Amino acid sequence: TMNYACYVVSEGLGYKHWYGRLINLIISTLGLFFFFKTLVIAGIKDRTALASTVVLASSIWFAFSRKMMPDTYCISLMFMGIYMGLRYLQNSRTRDLVAYTAITTLAVLSKIPAGIYFIILAPFLIDSKNTIANRFKLAAVTLIPVASTFVWYFKWNPYLSSEYGSWYNSGKSLTQGLSELTSNIPNVLNNFYFDSFHSYIFFTIFLAGVVLAIIQNEKKIYIPFLLVASVFTVYMMKSGHYFYHHNYYIIPFVPVMALVAGFAIAQIKKQNIFIALIAIGSLEAIANQQHDFFTKESQEYKMSLEQILDGFTSRNDLIAVNGNGNPQLIYLSHRKGWNCSNEQLRNPEFIEDIVEKGCQYLVIDKISFGGESKLARSVIYEDDNFIIYSN
Repeated sequence: TMNYACYVVSEGLGYKHWYGRLINLIISTLGLFFFFKTLVIAGIKDRTALASTVVLASSIWFAFSRKMMPDTYCISLMFMGIYMGLRYLQNSRTRDLVAYTAITTLAVLSKIPAGIYFIILAPFLIDSKNTIANRFKLAAVTLIPVASTFVWYFKWNPYLSSEYGSWYNSGKSLTQGLSELTSNIPNVLNNFYFDSFHSYIFFTIFLAGVVLAIIQNEKKIYIPFLLVASVFTVYMMKSGHYFYHHNYYIIPFVPVMALVAGFAIAQIKKQNIFIALIAIGSLEAIANQQHDFFTKESQEYKMSLEQILDGFTSRNDLIAVNGNGNPQLIYLSHRKGWNCSNEQLRNPEFIEDIVEKGCQYLVIDKISFGGESKLARSVIYEDDNFIIYSN
């Protein structure tokens, strides 16, 4: 839905690269607001909710809320939807039930990890304080986003992949994913102790919060944490090496980590220490993400691809690039085509297949290709970074 929103805005105003960033920033900022409101309506104390929200705002959320990527966007929509669902349980208003259904459906269709947060409704659906009718209706309408998830990710996208040859990450088997995770434990742990908060201070506080929640038997803290952790573990196993290869895979788990950390900070009664701890932790987190405001020198060469292709091709020509699952080069080329793996572009049968489907040029990113990048095709351009072949 984020991509479609960017498309609609661009249709009306003309394309600018920052539209997508702004859309995500707006929704992710609203997500922080609804994260706070969801905690409060769920019975979490205001002080804990406030501390948790500040911790989340300065975490990896800080960097990814300003990227044209749906990771914080989808979780933000889910917070909005969950809040509407919890409000419906309290006031029985049909419009809240409709809003819950619509927003959570948009959330999971934006990116599937948002669905992890359906699990936190479980305690409320078995709580006798809420009427049976309301609990039944909320559970029933949840089938709509769940069914939408199944059709979109497990039927429609695999069909598109097989029909048009586009790469699609359908996940690993649980055994394969677990094997990849256990063979790379240091990288997996790094996603938790650093990439999550980008603050060793907040991560240490989070660990203290886990202990405190158990000792004090704070069920409103450790139950949602354990519920999300159980589903997130399955998500990790399905992700396999993608989990530790891309730091944004930790984003769905960070909000409950922030809740636990916020709970620990809220135990501090002296206001000046409370504020100082949040401020110091936030400064550390943001300082460790300041590089995200600048383009990496090692990646600047990619910005030249559009101009290079303009010298040999038209904007309507279909291309294939070795993006290895990352669509960045396709976007930067301002063209359509195939986002391929290195192995696929080394396979003559695969190349012949996409040529038959209309691919006119092969673009090899030599930096990421690795090894020999010469193919048995006509070279029309080559420099230190790219080789372009004509079909």
